[in-house]
Amino acid sequence: MTNEKQHAHQLVENLNGGQLAALVHLLEVMVDPVAHSIANALVEEGDITAGMAAELDEAYASANHGEGIAHEEVLHRFSVTPGR
Repeated sequence: MTNEKQHAHQLVENLNGGQLAALVHLLEVMVDPVAHSIANALVEEGDITAGMAAELDEAYASANHGEGIAHEEVLHRFSVTPGR
């Protein structure tokens, strides 16, 4: 084990329960930030209407057939200038 890991282990041994829980949370975020973000993402409340479901089905089918909107078109529609 490297000196840094040994030092980290020594420090962890001196933590109280609350500090240890905070450290575990921090380490989880550092090791896998995407999983942390997904786990803490807000879930939109409300039912999906039949119209919304149809629109989603259409969008998925379009994407599966290689159709879609070019990135440049999306930027243009939202008046976004690349690089700014």
